[in-house]
Amino acid sequence: MRRDVDAVMTHDPAARTPLEVVLTYPGLHALWMHRVAHDLWDAERPLAARLVSHANRFFTGIEVHPGAIIGQGVFIDHGMGVVIGETARVGDGCILYKGVVLGGTSMARQQRHPQLGAHVVVGSNACILGNIEIGDGARIGSGSVVIHPVEAGATVVGVPGREVVPGHDRRARFDATLDHASLPDPVSAMLRSLRDENHRLRERLERLESALELPSPNDADDDQHLFDAALATADLPPQHGG
Repeated sequence: MRRDVDAVMTHDPAARTPLEVVLTYPGLHALWMHRVAHDLWDAERPLAARLVSHANRFFTGIEVHPGAIIGQGVFIDHGMGVVIGETARVGDGCILYKGVVLGGTSMARQQRHPQLGAHVVVGSNACILGNIEIGDGARIGSGSVVIHPVEAGATVVGVPGREVVPGHDRRARFDATLDHASLPDPVSAMLRSLRDENHRLRERLERLESALELPSPNDADDDQHLFDAALATADLPPQHGG
């Protein structure tokens, strides 16, 4: 319990005193109630375990199945809407923000929920689905949907989640655990790369035309052949964008 309180004091700048944390943090209460439910589950008293879990959900807004395995020093920040499935595992020192879902994708009575390693940060409203491994120290960006395993230390963003290569973006890894919303956009990065490549090709073509003394087409005339008047209709804007 002391380690849980220390985790809140370490990761939440709004936390002022341990007493305040113990009395007013629903994420902390949810963890403690889950431990009671999990002990009952291990003691093969599933109904009692589910009743404690149900009460936990009612009082904290956090739904943790009593069969889930939660490590020490886990911090559930705010926590409203967090859902952790029956066979999920959350490693030591993980941070889960509001609305995180660790869900299953199978009806089979087997391990079907995510397995989070130690010190994983999962941003607000992120969904991790299926029996997949999330490596130690991985970062899942806010709103991401992760359906494939994630390597240790990797950062994943987007829908579906894509791993961001650190060398291509200075923000590819969080500067701090609270920085789960300041993330690169892989799609925008790809478009910028295509734009830059197109610019380089145009410059190279212009140099070749100049070296070979070839006439350069007028920009307006060059674009005019793309306009087909037959395709212009009353219910659509003109093809040339005017």
